[in-house]
Amino acid sequence: MIEIRPVRADDLDALYRIALTTGDGGADAAMLYRDSKLLGHIFAAPYAVLCPETVFVVEDADGAGGYIVGAADTRAFEARLEAAWWPGLRATYPASCDVSGAEWPRDQRMIRMIHHPRRTPAEITDAYPSHLHINLLPRLRGRGVGRALMQRWLRAVRASGSTGAHLAVGTANTRAIRFYTDCGFRALAWPPYPATGAMWLGKGLERGARD
Repeated sequence: MIEIRPVRADDLDALYRIALTTGDGGADAAMLYRDSKLLGHIFAAPYAVLCPETVFVVEDADGAGGYIVGAADTRAFEARLEAAWWPGLRATYPASCDVSGAEWPRDQRMIRMIHHPRRTPAEITDAYPSHLHINLLPRLRGRGVGRALMQRWLRAVRASGSTGAHLAVGTANTRAIRFYTDCGFRALAWPPYPATGAMWLGKGLERGARD
């Protein structure tokens, strides 16, 4: 039996594990990072800690196998990260942190993000104030679970008063783009995503919009 439920405090280790397993465009990133928690520090755990009301976990007989995390108000969430999340991580991972030089470039990139997090452009947050990340382990893919998770999350942020949601996705990740398009997200032509090989998608959440 598959259950979608609100995140619990004891889910944190599972979120880190899923973030690592599904990282880097859906590939198992466990062999690509020296520090197994870096991806979760940035893309999963802060949501469970700072805004658990918009975090949902999917669980089956084998345990937690996926999640959807996000924030109803991206600007407010970014401010909370700066006040309550990044400072501790910056102390743990100094900007000059030694990650064995070029051997661990992904660790270096994540540490740079901790010290220099990207701010979402106002052109995005004005129209699509909410944002999300969704990850599923392979055993739960292709079974309608992702769509059900998305619907649960969209209902939650719409109930909070959000008028739209956005996300970023790699342009080469055609499977994910197809999924988001099926969920009603559309490519945003402006502003360009700050990193090459990625794009913004957005979805309006006005009354009557399809989930």
